[in-house]
Amino acid sequence: MRIVLGGDAFDAFETTDLTDEYVKIVFAKPELGLEPPYDLAALRETLEPSDMPVTRTYTVRSVDAVTKTLSIDFIVHGDEGLAGPWADRAVPGDLLTFSGPGGGYRPDPAADWYLFAGDQSALPAIAAALEHLPAEARGLAFVAVGDAADELVLDAPAGVEVHWLHAAPGVTLAAAVEGAEWLGGSPQVFAHGEREAMKALREVFANRGVQRSKLSLSGYWAAGRTEDRFQAEKREPVGVILPV
Repeated sequence: MRIVLGGDAFDAFETTDLTDEYVKIVFAKPELGLEPPYDLAALRETLEPSDMPVTRTYTVRSVDAVTKTLSIDFIVHGDEGLAGPWADRAVPGDLLTFSGPGGGYRPDPAADWYLFAGDQSALPAIAAALEHLPAEARGLAFVAVGDAADELVLDAPAGVEVHWLHAAPGVTLAAAVEGAEWLGGSPQVFAHGEREAMKALREVFANRGVQRSKLSLSGYWAAGRTEDRFQAEKREPVGVILPV
């Protein structure tokens, strides 16, 4: 579900030229009736820790300086979580509080070719990157989604092959990337998504001799973890994708 944001505060948003630009959105439990923007310091004095607003990380799908709007794509799992239900209920006039943007990847126009790999959490960033590739770009993109209904129309150069992977036993990003016929030369890689899937891809890229300087690889989430736990584990051995 795509949410388009605008308003007077748009001018305070300092966009970058990164295609994986992201923001940290603050969500509160709807039953508490809290109105954004949130004074977190004041709320800590009155709320139980379990009732404090929490942050969730989302990719900025696009920014339009002419209309002064930015778009964020949400995955909605019914009533599960905070962000998805908020997006499902959102109506014009609602307020959203976030910090950022951050990010770290942009397509290098000098790359021999491009390789993208990710699941639905990385789909907005992959889509944004494909739109910013040179018209003559060559590459491969592998996107894992639930089924064909989750596939999107992507604006990719003619020389970039997009492969959709559906959840099924034996169908993994690592297997698909490893088994594909890679193009000649050295690729610039953008691979992001579920943490353990990224660890498996790490081994594929190492075996293929991908240069560290041309590799953007990280976990966006971890199966069975809330984002709070996932973020905390980034400082633990289980959360390390690329050792320093």
